[in-house]
Amino acid sequence: MLIKLFKFVLIILFYQSPLYSKSKGLNDFNSGYLSNYFSGIVAYENSDNSQALKFFKSSKSLIKVHHSYLENYTLSLVLEGKVEQAANEIKHNLTENNSDFFEAYLVLALDSLKKKNFKKSKEYLQRSYKFINNDKLSLVIADTLRQYLNVFEENKISKIKNKYGNFSFINEVFQRCYLKDKNTKVYFTNLINSQNDADYTRYQFFYLNYLLENNEYEEAKNISDNLDYLNSSLLVSQGKKWIETQKTTKFKKIFSCSNVNDIVSEFFFLVSSLYSSQENYKKSNFYLNISQYLNPKFRFNLSLLAENYYFNKNYSKTLKILESFNKDDEFYYWFKLKKEAQIISRKKNKDKSLDFINLNFKKIKNPSIKIIFDIANLNKNAKKYKEAIKYYDQIISKINIKSQLYAEILY
Repeated sequence: MLIKLFKFVLIILFYQSPLYSKSKGLNDFNSGYLSNYFSGIVAYENSDNSQALKFFKSSKSLIKVHHSYLENYTLSLVLEGKVEQAANEIKHNLTENNSDFFEAYLVLALDSLKKKNFKKSKEYLQRSYKFINNDKLSLVIADTLRQYLNVFEENKISKIKNKYGNFSFINEVFQRCYLKDKNTKVYFTNLINSQNDADYTRYQFFYLNYLLENNEYEEAKNISDNLDYLNSSLLVSQGKKWIETQKTTKFKKIFSCSNVNDIVSEFFFLVSSLYSSQENYKKSNFYLNISQYLNPKFRFNLSLLAENYYFNKNYSKTLKILESFNKDDEFYYWFKLKKEAQIISRKKNKDKSLDFINLNFKKIKNPSIKIIFDIANLNKNAKKYKEAIKYYDQIISKINIKSQLYAEILY
């Protein structure tokens, strides 16, 4: 009843809107459009973006006459991974009254960046500053993207540094990597070994990628050999495995420092991760889809999107994203299985979840020590001690008796 009343009030207000009356006569207005538009807003606020997009599409006649329509439509398109379509809609429907939001000009700037039109990208980006207001992270995004564009145009590191701490340092590392700067190794090493609360081990993968791209296989292998599967992220573990199995060509198939889109994509993944850590999953998904638009080859970043949907209890979309990972992606395939098991636990019960993960673990040929350790812990936590001990015994036979892990398992 309350929703129906609210719809009615909105319709009355909309009929009285001078903005609308300037564009069309009231007789041309179909109240059903506004009803669908309102339903889209409700679905969007409830994080049901797929449904929201359907409602927005069915009320698209409002795009040039209703102040907030283009913004809501754009955000929904990007959240559905339709970034190119969002850019086209903005370009074709931009008016003085409906484009006063930061994301419109950001999307247009990135659309031009992807087409290597850096001048046009800078023009759109400059217009975005007007709508940043007091959003500090939007300012960081605009300033950082502007710095990247300057590097691409001038082929040199700007003497003017952004003052955003390690956030700026991360981007300078990738800019130097792009420029093939002689100090790139030093910058990567300093970043990975940063002594603060943040975890920068992810960048070990990109350092390995850089070394391999520059034909420094032996150095990459030495670094990889010293990495510990149990204390490495999914991405780093996957990279280590590729080097061990001599599948190093897989690195350049998903990322290259010499590719403009790839390195800016990694910047937006960083933004997405930051929003996710703040539990702002909608913003995180927005920027993650921007990242994927720029570099769709980097499927592994979709694991963050799966996590976000899972935390939002959108299990159907979580499962859809997990389809991106297959058995060839050993560590991400294991991530997929564990996430599916978690969903089974929430939807059914813990016993069925454990049965699922144990059954699928047995189908994996030559699982790594990281995966065996996971399955051992899962059984231990479920008080299936007999199964857990069996797996811990496998681990003990493969590790150094003087290691910390050996002591943890025994005691």
